[in-house]
Amino acid sequence: MGITFGTSGWRAIIADEFTMENVRLVTRAIASVVKETSGTGAFIVGYDTRFLSERFAAVCAQELAELGFESYLTTRETPTPAISYAIRTKKALGGINFTASHNPPQYNGMKLSTADGAPALPETTKAVEQRIAELQAGTARIDKTATGAKATEFNPLEDYLADLATKIDFDKIAKAGLKLAYDPLWGTGRGYLDEVLRRNGSEVQTVHDFRDVLFGGYSPEPSERNLAEMRQLVLDRKLALGVATDGDADRFGFIDRDGTFVSANHVLALVLDYLCESRPDWTGGVARSVATTHLLDKVAARHGREVFETPVGFKFIGELINADKIILGGEESAGLTIKGHFPEKDGILACLLVVEMVAARGASLGEMIEELFRKDGALYCERVGIKLTAEVKDRLQKRLSADAPASIGGRRVTDVNRMDGVKYIFDDGSWILLRMSGTEPVVRCYAETHTKKDLEVLLETSTQFVLS
Repeated sequence: MGITFGTSGWRAIIADEFTMENVRLVTRAIASVVKETSGTGAFIVGYDTRFLSERFAAVCAQELAELGFESYLTTRETPTPAISYAIRTKKALGGINFTASHNPPQYNGMKLSTADGAPALPETTKAVEQRIAELQAGTARIDKTATGAKATEFNPLEDYLADLATKIDFDKIAKAGLKLAYDPLWGTGRGYLDEVLRRNGSEVQTVHDFRDVLFGGYSPEPSERNLAEMRQLVLDRKLALGVATDGDADRFGFIDRDGTFVSANHVLALVLDYLCESRPDWTGGVARSVATTHLLDKVAARHGREVFETPVGFKFIGELINADKIILGGEESAGLTIKGHFPEKDGILACLLVVEMVAARGASLGEMIEELFRKDGALYCERVGIKLTAEVKDRLQKRLSADAPASIGGRRVTDVNRMDGVKYIFDDGSWILLRMSGTEPVVRCYAETHTKKDLEVLLETSTQFVLS
């Protein structure tokens, strides 16, 4: 099987496909493609807390030096958004970050970012894939330039935190003096988010703030299940809020003061509403992926903001940030960035915005959601993965490529969106989205409707539609 780049780079199982040899190969391919378009210069090379990540990063930096490129290598595991920031401030050609984000611990990955700090677009990653195949086949050759140059070590922490101070109202946070919990899930966010909160008047209690390459035996994803320990801490200590980031700190998670896990979709809607109120001079609309809640559309309409719909993948939202068309971009998979920030999702920024919002409004997230529902109507969104046999997959693909049915499960289909997967929109405003996985026999099913009870029904309807 060839080396391919997915939504967030190349990921593979350590010691199986993700080897030192393949890291060198992918580095050579990236360097070759970048050289053709941008010449030589510097790369930012970073890594997360996964097994051997620092070794893989060092090998990558060495390979870049032999190919005639400079590199800035982080001195410690570093959040993806801090890598993005460093690419821009050091005017690098791009960044190579060794991370598998929220994937299980046996995985590692190489994420390629371009000179603007954004995830590389498909046209770039496809060129890299092609170059990898040519190198493997012996139809391309890359001559090394033995410069002997060593990577320049650096730590972007303080500069990155200083940049956040230009985008977050830390005075509001300091005045509130909130008591918080933080779970970095053994990842790169430790020493970043907790540090900046403590510097600005918050009392922060942490869990899992040390390196564990096995991530406690789970995927380092800020899901409800994985935040159980932080939830108990919030309840036991009567804290105002629990905040969390994933393995590379580009995703967020929240536990409200009553122990409730708050969905990313609802967080995005709350933050949009808050930004429209607290930054009234900000111009622009809101961007969401096709899989993300339409509650954002309702909030945007109330504030007179345009909505931009994108395929799944934060790189597409990043393009809108670069074009200064939006004040917020978000994905249901807990990705967020804002106007004036860089075109990459930032879990640390997201957590700080929510803490600022709680401090400014003096209300819990649950109370704010109730108020939002009162103004805009309730919507609940969820996704599930459905495993497919080869026979069922083939049948489903034919069904999805055909004309839409008049109804599904008794719900009348009024519109179909084929931007990314197939999205069936029903006459009551509810919808389902079916997206085939590119790496495994799974279809991802997203559904949204007006009540939690009906959401269960709609997900069951979707499953029956897939498997029948």
